[in-house]
This record gives sequence, structure tokens and C-alpha cells, in this order.
Amino acid sequence: MTEAKSTRTVRRGRIFPEIQWTEEQKAKRRAERDTFHQRSQVIFERVKPEYIQTHYNWYMVVEPESGNYFIDRDEEVAMQIARIKHPGTVPLFLFRINETGVSGTI
Repeated sequence: MTEAKSTRTVRRGRIFPEIQWTEEQKAKRRAERDTFHQRSQVIFERVKPEYIQTHYNWYMVVEPESGNYFIDRDEEVAMQIARIKHPGTVPLFLFRINETGVSGTI
């Protein structure tokens, strides 16, 4: 029996090596993300007591620029409704209406 040799080239490293973020760019992105989360968190905390009794474990998508939020039992539906209302807005934040607001598993 003959053995087949692999002719596959092993490539290691970044997919786009020409794109390298500096530490300043990474820190700026982290700060922007944290600020966005804090603005979304304020809106969520403001309306959470109103919905926690009637919509427990439903999903809330928050768009912090306008202060709008969208609620649905299914997270995908809530996100679709938010994207329809704000088509050009990329950053939306998803919460789960419960004590912690965490929408996924840790």
C-alpha cells in the first residue's frame, strides 16, 4: 500500500496581517464599548421594574441614542423589530428582563 503525502500548505498567523491594531486603538474601542453599555444599562434599569412582573425572562433590545427599546419573548424577533425601526443603527444592546439583565449563559 502506498501512503499519500499531504500537499496542503500549513498557514499560521493572522488572516489579514496588514491589519494590526495598536494598544491605543484597542483601548479606545474598549472605552467606546463600555460607554455604549453604560448608556444602554441606564435605559434598561429605568424600565426594568415596570416589565419584570409582566414580562419576566423576555428580551429587550435597547437603542441608546434615541432611548427606544423593543420587547419580545424571542430574542431574534426583538432584534428584528429594532433593526426595522432603526435600519442604519448598528449598535443595539440585548438584555433579558430579569434581575441580572444577562441574556446568555455564562
